[in-house]
Amino acid sequence: MVNCPVCYNSFDKGDYKGLSEHMISEASESNYEHVSWLNRNISKDRLGGDELEKKISRFYSLESKGIKRWIIDNFVLNFRGENPHPFILGMQKYDENLLKGYAVEHHHFLKQWIKSCAYVIAKSDFDDIHDYEMENIMTEMQGFGNRKPSHHELLIRMGISLGLRREEILNSTPLETTMRAIRTWEKIAEKKTWIEIMAAMHSLELVANRDLNRYGAKYPYFNPEILKDMGVKQEVKNFLREGYEADVSHSYVALDIIEKYAEKENLEDIQSAYLNSARVFGEYMEARIERGEMYKNKQ
Repeated sequence: MVNCPVCYNSFDKGDYKGLSEHMISEASESNYEHVSWLNRNISKDRLGGDELEKKISRFYSLESKGIKRWIIDNFVLNFRGENPHPFILGMQKYDENLLKGYAVEHHHFLKQWIKSCAYVIAKSDFDDIHDYEMENIMTEMQGFGNRKPSHHELLIRMGISLGLRREEILNSTPLETTMRAIRTWEKIAEKKTWIEIMAAMHSLELVANRDLNRYGAKYPYFNPEILKDMGVKQEVKNFLREGYEADVSHSYVALDIIEKYAEKENLEDIQSAYLNSARVFGEYMEARIERGEMYKNKQ
């Protein structure tokens, strides 16, 4: 089955004609999200039905690459390519307000993240997948004592070093954009298969993968010079360095698992889950910016 990557309308397997007609209909109504997705992934030109169908079919095609490479290429295009995500542009310099927004909104993301990992465990029967996801849950939220705090704890410490209170982060309410993204991830976790959930969630770890330049990435997740800047809080460096160093292996391992267990029959389902998740991930990253602007305006 192929789903619209914006509104998740379902079409029969390989029905790119139905999907293209749906896209044309939404674009004719000037639906911003559908138009934006077409502009970024297919073409900025207004295309007729047959031409759009061919381009969408080519977009989903895996003939010359596996699902791992397909996900990587699409992620690079949408987040770290020639036209990078605005949050990544913002992270090319040290901005304390932006990092405050990051700390608050990412707290809510991580709470959903471990729930999604738990769904993968519950819905799968493979030991390598269970081991991988249990390690993820421990690393992201639980940690390994004072020797190795969780990513969540490092995130909170970063926020505190920038002037936030722990309770302010923990008791915060996510912005509506973040909440919409969380609802999408909840729906994927509840209704989709374990391999679709893995594609939806672990592909997002590519955002910090410092190895993506060999796949055409033009921007790093953040300017690595921040890690050397004496004027940057150590807690900020600790958090950024943790993800910068860890996510190379994590995002690739997950994609290798997906490629290992993917079957011809479920490739479009995997692609659709990834696309739906990547779209709302981009929106959620904009919430980090919005929250940062709120802190800036308080000054």
